[in-house]
Amino acid sequence: MENAALLKAIIENAIDGIITINSHGIIESINPAACNLFQYSPGEVIGKNVSVLMPPPDKELHDGYINRYQNTGKAHIIGFGREVKGLKKDGSVFPFRLGVSEVQFSGRKIYTGFIHDLTREKEAEERLKDYAVHLEELVEERTISLKHSVSELLQAKEEVSLSLEKEKELGQMKSRFVSMASHEFRTPLSSIQLSAILVEKYAQEFSNPNISKHIAKIKTSVGNLTGILNDFLSLEKLEAGKVEPVFTEFNLVKFGEEITEEMQLVAKQNQNIIYQHTGTTSVFKLDPALLKNCIINLISNAIKYSGENTFIEFNTEVASDQLVVVVKDNGIGIPENDQKHLFEAFFRAHNTGNISGTGLGLNIVARYVGLINGTVQFESKVNYGTSFTLTFSQS
Repeated sequence: MENAALLKAIIENAIDGIITINSHGIIESINPAACNLFQYSPGEVIGKNVSVLMPPPDKELHDGYINRYQNTGKAHIIGFGREVKGLKKDGSVFPFRLGVSEVQFSGRKIYTGFIHDLTREKEAEERLKDYAVHLEELVEERTISLKHSVSELLQAKEEVSLSLEKEKELGQMKSRFVSMASHEFRTPLSSIQLSAILVEKYAQEFSNPNISKHIAKIKTSVGNLTGILNDFLSLEKLEAGKVEPVFTEFNLVKFGEEITEEMQLVAKQNQNIIYQHTGTTSVFKLDPALLKNCIINLISNAIKYSGENTFIEFNTEVASDQLVVVVKDNGIGIPENDQKHLFEAFFRAHNTGNISGTGLGLNIVARYVGLINGTVQFESKVNYGTSFTLTFSQS
């Protein structure tokens, strides 16, 4: 009974649709995910032929597929291990991947169909095809007219860059989306990155710095989106309790210099990150990976919310078995009314305007700091900047 209850719970909560039919093609069961996909309630389809969920010509041919399979033993069942179309209650058609298995149960044959919706994947593929075709056309035109091609190529890069910047504002995704984020985003992001590399390769012979600059913008935008995806996945791991700190001794000066060098590469024009360590020792025992994530997040915000030609202070201090980390900028600051909500997930201050972000970074920082037995404090004033202070005791 316990195994049966477990199996029922798995089927009822499965992300993919699951439908069972008898040897005559009559639907015997359908799980909630399949009901959502086809827009039917269980009572509307159970007892009916499964062809009610199929568009022509499969709708008319399905019974023949079953009979042929039963007579020959060969996998002629519609959609066996391949991509097929489904018919929703409202008459719309959608693509899905169907896996069919035959089960002997109580002296009779039952066929189980596993349905994976491909709608989003197909839409993403079409968008990527459009990007790739457009970029290839621009490169081909470059062989006809250098000046004309470069102009259009730069325009295309700006359009793609703006599009990617808009996609970074996907800050209101809920937990169900987080579980699909890795699958839904990593493949198209890799394809966009590959298209940019392809354009860069074709344009090498022209040695035009403007082409490289705008290709770099595409790569940077893809990197930003990857960072957003990582924020969501970090949040998911935190929610699931999968983040376990590992305390080890490390050299703070080397650690701080490496972070400074890394973040200086992504700073704005003439933005300078100034690192300084004080204290009688530079060795401290903490989780360097989680600490690095916190510091990079804070410096990234300082870069993002400060203008060009500015300084960002990054300081570490060890005194009396205590580590203090300070990241300070002179950027736009945080409105006083927003400060009490600053560490809430998906919250963004009202003065951020068009500056991209998910509102997850500081929430993750606060939770990571808590995991490694630290505290986080901040001071901020609009148009005068913000200072974050992380404090940790020796582990």
